[in-house]
Amino acid sequence: MHIAPHDNQNKPIVDVDHDLVPLNYFNIIKLKKGESFDYAVPGYETCVVPATGTVDVDVEGAVYEGIGNRTVDVWDGEPEGVYVPVGTRVRITCLTDNTETFIAGAKYDKVLEPFDVRADALDKVQYGSDDTKTHRKIKHILGSKHHDKVGRLLVSELYTVGQGGWSGFPSHKHDTDRLPDETRHDETYNFRFRPDYGSGLQMLQREDNKPGDAYHIMDRSTILIDKGYHPCAVLPGYEMYYFTILGGLSQRSLKQYFQPTHAAQLHTIPGIMDMVAKFK
Repeated sequence: MHIAPHDNQNKPIVDVDHDLVPLNYFNIIKLKKGESFDYAVPGYETCVVPATGTVDVDVEGAVYEGIGNRTVDVWDGEPEGVYVPVGTRVRITCLTDNTETFIAGAKYDKVLEPFDVRADALDKVQYGSDDTKTHRKIKHILGSKHHDKVGRLLVSELYTVGQGGWSGFPSHKHDTDRLPDETRHDETYNFRFRPDYGSGLQMLQREDNKPGDAYHIMDRSTILIDKGYHPCAVLPGYEMYYFTILGGLSQRSLKQYFQPTHAAQLHTIPGIMDMVAKFK
């Protein structure tokens, strides 16, 4: 499903118990200096990540100061975030002239401890190649380094390296719990392009070797992945970024099932198994 760019007025883009991705929650809030936003999401653990701007995050008295260091756009520095336990009251206060802040969530039933993730604690991986048109880097905010501190939520930022190319290839899916081959993880993306008038394509193929759907994605498009194989691409001459939320049904570690038709490509793309290992 494609949700076109729009002003969500600080209201959830993907609310609790969504019809397609009930395991996910997603909001974007925009604040000016000195303004605050309060929230709590019962039944969901969340993560606060400024796309731009700097904020203080108060998690029921545990205050994490100066989160976020990017000014111009999501390419301007490293991400930072704060993990928020299930149902906990949060206040986000803008310290800079303005902020655009992501709130990512996953359904969970236990209350853990809050913590912050600074730029030096990110889980980074770069894989693919220019030759295979798959070169990209991933910055895991809640990745394998925080495996034992989080319930079901995985939060990452993905960047194409260079201009043009594919991401999420070889095509894979994660819509069925059938270990050891695959896990059910709902997924939500929010895209950005540089320059911001760039655009791309999100494919969604429900079954191997049968026609699927395709969506024209633009700057600030949101994509909901409930099932199927889902590679995406950016037009030549543009760079693409997407904020990624994964919520598991029965476990946190993601087990991707690669599309049989294209599985041989796993052996042609450098570093792809390192990428797979980081979704833990």
